[in-house]
Amino acid sequence: MLTKDLLRVSRAGGGYHPQFAGADDEALAGRVIGVYQGHVGETRGELKAALEDVEREADDFKLVRGFAKLIEREATFEVRAPIDPERVRRRAFRAAEATGVVTGAERETALARVAEDLDAMPGDIEASLYADREDREVLVDLAVPYAPPDLVAQYNLSLAQTALFDATEMRVRSSDPKSLVSMVKRLRLMYEIENRDGDRVVIVTGPDAIFRSTRRYGTRFARLLRTVAKAAEWRIEATVDDRGTERQLVLTDADPVSVPDAEPVAEVTFDSGVEADFATRFESLDLDWTLTREPEPLEAGARVMIPDFAFEYAHADFRVFFEIVGFWTPEYVEKKLDTLQRVEDVDMLVAVDESLGIGEEIAAREHRVIPYTGTVGVKAVRDALRPYEEELVADAVAALPGEIVPDRDVVSLADLAADYGVSVDAIEEASFPEHELVGRTLIRPAVLADLEERIEPGTRLSDAEDAFERHGITDASAVLSALGYRVAWEGLEGGTIRRAGE
Repeated sequence: MLTKDLLRVSRAGGGYHPQFAGADDEALAGRVIGVYQGHVGETRGELKAALEDVEREADDFKLVRGFAKLIEREATFEVRAPIDPERVRRRAFRAAEATGVVTGAERETALARVAEDLDAMPGDIEASLYADREDREVLVDLAVPYAPPDLVAQYNLSLAQTALFDATEMRVRSSDPKSLVSMVKRLRLMYEIENRDGDRVVIVTGPDAIFRSTRRYGTRFARLLRTVAKAAEWRIEATVDDRGTERQLVLTDADPVSVPDAEPVAEVTFDSGVEADFATRFESLDLDWTLTREPEPLEAGARVMIPDFAFEYAHADFRVFFEIVGFWTPEYVEKKLDTLQRVEDVDMLVAVDESLGIGEEIAAREHRVIPYTGTVGVKAVRDALRPYEEELVADAVAALPGEIVPDRDVVSLADLAADYGVSVDAIEEASFPEHELVGRTLIRPAVLADLEERIEPGTRLSDAEDAFERHGITDASAVLSALGYRVAWEGLEGGTIRRAGE
């Protein structure tokens, strides 16, 4: 983005359209680049004077300053002084107070005294005195990523972003709506989606319309243009607050707005810290639910809603959508409530910041409400998912045979559940007439009888484990307990089998 004082727009016909640079301006862009390249090793003041010469000869000084603004982001300035300027000034001011400085000769006397105190040359004192002023900083490095055409392209993108900074609302159509909505959410912008004549229009609330306009929100809002402009076809209709006058800004893929490779956008992983924190904690639980970000859109009357998350059940084609409602503006929250009311025939959990005081209103819309303060409680979400899981387990149990006879002598419940495509909780409810459940493993009685013959008091634990392994049994402790044995441990050397109770 550029600063607002560098904004160039046309207000002809009551509109509001950026005055983009064109191919004819590439020579000017090249000249500005050259001025910077030619002033490496010189002061900022000398650089500024050279740029002012270019401004006087150009048709529009704002264009020169816009090019310079973009190049300066790649420039490194530093203070060059033989002695720390602040240290010199402190000594100089004390010397001036002691001797009194009115004439040039008196000034030289005071600086000579400072040089003597600091064991330095008078010329070094003079060079250091005000070396940290901005206009005396030295351009020491310049890594310009732009050729003149690239600088023009970056300027046009930055100009359009600056024009959008004061928008109260932006309506966007895109041939790549999925990427658009994904970035809207990652930039944490307030938005809604409308169905219009078969097209989906993403309506993004601008920084000028929120309860407290913030530069951070405005910068994120303007950054969205980078994603919009990457699509093959797009159109933006924005309402701009032009110093109290509403004007319409229209940008399309026909405008010279493109996304240069020189300034990649840093992706934002989650819409907010609340979401990131919840996702991290939920995924660490290793439940039968997979957390999916930004699932498919849901129809909400004339609008479209993309929930923050969906919980997908691992053992059935079933999902529960999850929306986290934090604090924005009363108007935005009201739109969110209206959208939630229009979402039908889906299972939805809604986490609501308690400070909003709208939990009862959402519950009245037949969605399950999870109040939160600061962070969304994982236990509360787990508890809200449990009724769904119980129903799914019950359905899975009903679909299983009355009796299950695995063809393997030894099989874990987890492996058998995977064979039937159900959860372990569901498979555990079945009947197994030819096997015994030992811990979490089904074992034929013949196998247990064979093991009972091979194991006796005094058997080394390692030998017993070898016998179990030949049958594919991994839970040694559960089988030993079922056979009436325990392990008498002998330090790090292992243990010996003993009768339980001995």
